Amino acid sequence: MKLATLKAGGRDGTLVVVSTDLTRCQPVADIARTLQAALDDWDVVRPQLEAVYEALNHGAARHAVPFDPRECHSPLPRAYQWADGSAYINHVELVRKARGAELPPELYVDPLMYQGGSDSFAGPCDPVLACDEAWGIDFEAEVAVVTGDVPIGASAEDCARQIRLLMLVNDVSLRNLIPGELAKGFGFLQSKPASAFSPVAVTPGELGGAWKDAKLHLPLEVELNAQAFGKPNAGVDMIFNFGQLIAHVAKTRELEAGSVIGSGTVSNKQGSLFGSSVANGGVGYCCIAELRMYETIEEGKPKTPFMRFGDRVRIEMRDGDGASIFGAIDQLIQRHVPGA
Repeated sequence: MKLATLKAGGRDGTLVVVSTDLTRCQPVADIARTLQAALDDWDVVRPQLEAVYEALNHGAARHAVPFDPRECHSPLPRAYQWADGSAYINHVELVRKARGAELPPELYVDPLMYQGGSDSFAGPCDPVLACDEAWGIDFEAEVAVVTGDVPIGASAEDCARQIRLLMLVNDVSLRNLIPGELAKGFGFLQSKPASAFSPVAVTPGELGGAWKDAKLHLPLEVELNAQAFGKPNAGVDMIFNFGQLIAHVAKTRELEAGSVIGSGTVSNKQGSLFGSSVANGGVGYCCIAELRMYETIEEGKPKTPFMRFGDRVRIEMRDGDGASIFGAIDQLIQRHVPGA
């Protein structure tokens, strides 16, 4: 089943069921006005939404309208919780190596995670707003899951069973603000503006064999200014699966239905700088910082700039037949003008 939230209908938008080919949708206010409302009563609501999905895919929906991702908010325009992990150790290793730091051994058994701002997510086609290019504007392409209610101390296996939906994420980072924040010893804040999620959220069963062991085994495609930038497989080199990431959060607290947990930047181990790019036959990168790390390690300094105003990033995932699963995150980098 595929679900989305149209911006029309107030702050939390209007829940719609989307056809599997992403061409049509049907509002379902008579079942659940918002996605959060559906998640709050999932066991009751899900069969009703699935009946609409079945009708929509067989041309029998009574009130179907064309589906336009540009009219979408993120599936959850705001959430009770957004916690982002770092499940791809290759990404962490590169960050540390580029600055000559050792990787603490505990990171192989205990995931890194930060709690992001969840009171306002950006829509999948909304611009990335920043006041200054000098902040070091970067994208981070990731996969995320939406949970049901998770009790304190739940096992990784039980946590995996509480995964309701999957989405893609652009977890925007302002790289040049990060060092100063981390130096204070209290984590990210200003360096992490609003994240954007894919137009569509899908149930795990929609993914078939690509969803295995609480990981999504498909390439995550990234384009920067219409040029291929990355296509690493999200199921490869992920040392913590989503059940383990959720359990990490639940160790000391409950997770409420509608909590969003991210994988961290998708990253596959590969060869040298000159063999890792898509153009040279590699799988490329899901953030600019990772390319800059390779450049620093092998050439002594980074050469590739972070994003500038007018740049565009596109993040998408396709099934084995080449069809888009979640729709695309497609964002223009834009100067924020206060008061405009």
